[in-house]
Amino acid sequence: MSKLKILFMGTSSFALPALQLLHSENHHIVGVITQPDRPQGRGQKTNSPPVKILALKLGLPVFQPEHIKDQASLELIKKLGPEIIVVAAFGQILPKSILDVPALGCLNIHPSLLPKYRGAAPINWALINGESKTGVTIMMMDEEMDSGNILAQKETLISQTENFGQLHDRLADQGSSLLIQTIEQITTGAMKSKKQDSSTATFAPRLTKEMGKINWCNSVSTICNLIRGLSPSPGAYSFLDGKMLKIYAAEPKPKKTDKKPGTIMEQSNKTISVVAIDGCIILREIQLAGKKKMPAEEFLRGYKINPETILGN
Repeated sequence: MSKLKILFMGTSSFALPALQLLHSENHHIVGVITQPDRPQGRGQKTNSPPVKILALKLGLPVFQPEHIKDQASLELIKKLGPEIIVVAAFGQILPKSILDVPALGCLNIHPSLLPKYRGAAPINWALINGESKTGVTIMMMDEEMDSGNILAQKETLISQTENFGQLHDRLADQGSSLLIQTIEQITTGAMKSKKQDSSTATFAPRLTKEMGKINWCNSVSTICNLIRGLSPSPGAYSFLDGKMLKIYAAEPKPKKTDKKPGTIMEQSNKTISVVAIDGCIILREIQLAGKKKMPAEEFLRGYKINPETILGN
C-alpha cells in the first residue's frame, strides 16, 4: 500500500499520539505546522508547543506561521504538496484556500461524537454536563466550525471518577488509532462519509475563568462534575479566608444538613467536607493561592481552618 504525503497541523498535547503514530507507521509526513513559541506562566518564559518538541525529536520539518490565513502560509503549504492535511488541536481556523490544497482533503480529529459538542472545549463540557459517554470523530473539514462530513467515530464510556486530564489522554490515544484506520480506508478508496445532522448539534464554548467558580448552592453531582471537568486545568475554585482555593479532586457524600451551602461542615486529619444544597462534597486534592497542589490531608497539617468557615467570596 502506497503512503500518502501528509501535512500535520497541531499544537497541544492532544495531537501528540496522532503525530507519533503517523511517524511510527512510516507515513510520509512532509512537514509539521504548529503555533509560534509563546511566553507562558508567571515568569513569562518562552515555551515551544508540545507538537514542535515532538516533531523535532522525530526529525520532522517544523513551521510556525503567526497567522495561518496569510498568503505566505498558503504558499508554504502548496510548496509542501500534501495529499492530505491532518489537523488535531491546532488552534487556528483554516481558510478555504488551504482546505482546497490537498486533493484528498483535510482531516480533523475531534474529541466528541459530532455533531454533539462542537467547539473549543468538548472534553471539558462532556464532563461538566455529566455525560456517561463520549468519543472521537474523524471529520472532513469544511469552512464551518466542526460541521464537516463524518468519516469515522468511536464511542467510549466515561467513568464517574474520570477527570478532564484522564479523559483527554484516552481520547487522544483513541483518536490517533482511528485516524490511521481512516487514512488506510482513504488510501484504498473504501472510505465513506456521512453528513452531520446540524439540527442536533450542541456546542462546547471556550472556557472562561468565571466558569470555574463553584456555586455551593448547586447539587453535589453538579459541583463534582464541574471539578472533574476542569481538573487538572484550568481548575474549579472557591475562596478560603479570602484566598483562591482550587479544587482538583472531590467526591460526593449524601449527607443532608441545614447548614448554609459552602460551610465547612467537618474536618478530620484527612478530609474536608463542604456543604452543598443536597449533601456534602469531600475535598481530596486542593491548592490554596501561593501554595502547591496537595492532598487535603497534607493541607490540614499546615493550615488551620476555623469552625463554621464558609467558602466563597
